[in-house]
Amino acid sequence: MRAPSVAGRPSVRMNMTPMIDVTFQLILFFILAGHLAQQESPVDVRLPSAATGEKAKESETRRIVINVTPDSQILVGGRAVDEIGLRRVLEAEAARHDDLEVRIRTDRRAPYAAVAPVLVCCAKAGIWNVAFSVVEEK
Repeated sequence: MRAPSVAGRPSVRMNMTPMIDVTFQLILFFILAGHLAQQESPVDVRLPSAATGEKAKESETRRIVINVTPDSQILVGGRAVDEIGLRRVLEAEAARHDDLEVRIRTDRRAPYAAVAPVLVCCAKAGIWNVAFSVVEEK
């Protein structure tokens, strides 16, 4: 009986293509996730301070971030909207998602008259899960 020849066999090779594909997909995922996170808070607002409150918990609920600038401008997703536009956005999102959270980021210099319409629009859209972003008082 003759022994098999090692030289005649093809060597074992590892196909790197799937690993490279997965790596590029992960890179794209993190780039896009970072971009979307920056879109939620593109405006530098000086958040008001609070002595009491709870830290925000991560959850699976859909969240809309509304920014109110010192000059009373309302921004949703980086776009300026008026009260009618805000109400349309909130009603559309409330119709799509049963459990919707609205996070309001308002500048400490913004008057309450600029924040009140946001709260009214949330109430008219049937959204009761509303929270304000604040910084801890030192």
